[in-house]
Amino acid sequence: MPDRAPQPVDRQLPTDEARDLISLVRDIAQREIAPKAAEEEDAGRFPRDVFGLLSESGLLGLPYDSEYGGGDQPYEVYLQVLEELAAARLTVGLGVSVHTLACHALANYGTKEQQVEHLPAMLGGGLLGAYCLSEPSSGSDAASLRTKAVREEGDPSRSGGAGSGGEWVITGTKAWITHGGVADFYTVLARSGGEGPRGITAFLVPGDAEGLSAAPPEKKMGMKGSPTAQVHLDGVRISDDRRLGEEGQGFAIALSALDSGRLGIAACAIGLAQAALDEALAYATGRQQFGRPISDFQGLRFMLADMATQIEAGRALYLAAARLRDAGRPFSKQAAMAKLLCTDTAMKVTTDAVQVLGGYGYTADFPAERYMREAKVLQIVEGTNQIQRMVIARHLAGPDSR
Repeated sequence: MPDRAPQPVDRQLPTDEARDLISLVRDIAQREIAPKAAEEEDAGRFPRDVFGLLSESGLLGLPYDSEYGGGDQPYEVYLQVLEELAAARLTVGLGVSVHTLACHALANYGTKEQQVEHLPAMLGGGLLGAYCLSEPSSGSDAASLRTKAVREEGDPSRSGGAGSGGEWVITGTKAWITHGGVADFYTVLARSGGEGPRGITAFLVPGDAEGLSAAPPEKKMGMKGSPTAQVHLDGVRISDDRRLGEEGQGFAIALSALDSGRLGIAACAIGLAQAALDEALAYATGRQQFGRPISDFQGLRFMLADMATQIEAGRALYLAAARLRDAGRPFSKQAAMAKLLCTDTAMKVTTDAVQVLGGYGYTADFPAERYMREAKVLQIVEGTNQIQRMVIARHLAGPDSR
C-alpha cells in the first residue's frame, strides 16, 4: 500500500508566535515522539526524556505567567499544542495536561513568595508534577476524601515566611494518580477540617518527601507507558509555607483546576481521534479490493466523512470553551460539554478506524487498536462522562431537587 502522509490540521491561530509554536511542536512530535510511541507503549516505558525536552523547549508551562518561566499563551493556543502532542502519543499529551493541572493551585492561589520559590522549576526547570485528588473510596464524590492533614503548631520563624508557622502531617492514600511514583512534586488535596468540601486544603508536597511512596503502577488496558499508581502518604511532614491557598479552600481550588483540566482532556481526545482518522485514511486509500481502493466504496466514504465531521465539531467546541476562559468569562458548562463530546468522539472515531482496517485493525501491527484502547480512559478521567452530564444539567436546570 502506498504511503499517505497525514495532512497537518489547518488551525486558526491568533498570532505569528502561536503559529511558530505549533510548528515547533509538530517538529518535536514527528522527530522525537511518534517514531517511538508504539514500541514504548507496548513495553510500558515512560518517556521521561521527552518531558525533559518539552521542558527545555518551554512547553510545560505554556498557559502560565512568563515572570515565572511560563509561556504567556492563551488556552486557545495551549490546547492546540496538547492536541498535536496527543496525536503523536497520548501518554505525552495527557502527561502535559496533568502537569499543567498540578501547577494550577500554586500559579493561581499561591502567595507571591511561594510562586517565586517554586514555579520557575515547575514550569521550565525539568520538574514533572502530579495531581492528587481521587482516593480508593472517593472518585466522583471527591468531597468525601479521607486523607488527613493535621496541623502541628511550631515556631513561625521556621516556616519560611509564607505561612503562619508550624507543620502539617499528611496521612492517607491517593488513587489513580498519573505520574504516581515518577513525579517531582504532588499537588495534594487533604482533609484539614470537618466533613464536606469546606474541610479540604491544598498542599504542595515534594516527590522525595519522607513518608511518600507509590504502589506499583496499575496494569491498564491502554496508555501503558503512562504510570498510574496509588500514592501513599504515611505521616508526611511539610511546613505551612507549602499550604496553597487558605485552609478549607482546597475543594474550590480543585474544582477550578478541573474545569481547565477537562479542556485539556478534550483537546487530547481530539488529537487521538485525528491520529485514528489519519490512519484510517492512509489505509483506505492504499488498500485495493475488487480492483480499486476501498476508499472508493460509499460505505467507507460515508464513515470517513462522519469521522472527520465529528472531529471538527469537537475541536470547535473545545476552542469555543477556551476562548471563554481566555476572556475571563464563565466556562464550566462549556468545559463539561467539550470533555463529554470530545471523548465520546474519540471512542467512536477510534472504533470506526479499527473497522476501516478490518482484520488488520485488530492487530498490533497497526496503531488503530492502540488508539481504541487509549480512547476509553478519556471517557473516565477528569470526571466520568456521566458526571459531565450532571454538571451540564445543573447549569441548565439548576441543582437536583432531591
